[in-house]
Amino acid sequence: MARAAHHAIITCAPTGAIHTPTMSPWLPITPEEIAEAALGAARAGAAIVHLHVRDPKDGRPVQDPALFKEVLGIIKDESDVIINLTTGGSPAMTVEERIAPAVQLAPELASLNMGSMNFGLFPMLDRYPSVKHDWEREYLGNKDIVFKNTFADIERILKTCGDQGTRFEFECYDTSHLYNLAHMLDRGLVRGPLFIQTVFGLLGGTGNHIEDIAHMHRTAERLFGNDFEWSVLGAGSAQMRIGAIALSLGGNARVGIEDSLWDGPGKLAETNAAQVERITSIARLLHREPATPEEARRRLDLRDL
Repeated sequence: MARAAHHAIITCAPTGAIHTPTMSPWLPITPEEIAEAALGAARAGAAIVHLHVRDPKDGRPVQDPALFKEVLGIIKDESDVIINLTTGGSPAMTVEERIAPAVQLAPELASLNMGSMNFGLFPMLDRYPSVKHDWEREYLGNKDIVFKNTFADIERILKTCGDQGTRFEFECYDTSHLYNLAHMLDRGLVRGPLFIQTVFGLLGGTGNHIEDIAHMHRTAERLFGNDFEWSVLGAGSAQMRIGAIALSLGGNARVGIEDSLWDGPGKLAETNAAQVERITSIARLLHREPATPEEARRRLDLRDL
């Protein structure tokens, strides 16, 4: 597997672009709420915060560099947590919109989706007979969404952001995405150590069964040997179970309200920090302390930025 490490790199994704304001009163929406959620997660043990932003008026996912800049300014004044900016944005955005914040702000880390895929949010809509904002129903109910991440898109992001010194969190929703990453490695477009985030349980990607986790893990080991850091995120109720499996195998984990609204069965998470505290408790039961931002920078080769 990836290089064995005692300390677990915990990532927190505070808001994302999947859940909508109707789903939880605790979903961070304004720059201040997103920044405070990130800071709370850092205080609870997250070494990395993976950031999206939203329109402060109605909570719609946006990629406004000015909003990102506002969030980053608050976080950097108070914490040395690693800031990971999304280049995924939402499936409704163009690639130009998605990469604008990372291009303008040159973060030390940015996410990069490693392949196109169907992206099904529509089953969630059945749980909400009414919504706060009209955009939510259209956004969630669309069965024609293809999340476009072509080879040309991936190469463009690698070059545009990579030339600025940004390193990448490679988000892999299926086995084919690992092979796409191996192709980029073979061509010299990426270099190790690779930070691979395997994603489980989103409709259109791989499932969340333990065999899915094992298969993705084995494939990554076969393709990349010891030159990667393996992390997982589980959608919805699978979040902690999948995190616990990865931690027990020496990997790392991501939590946050982007991925799951819950803090235990039937209980909405009131803070992102609550989820970080839960996953760090699991890590400690496995005799693994959360990695500091400085250790994570070293392991991910971010130290020269």
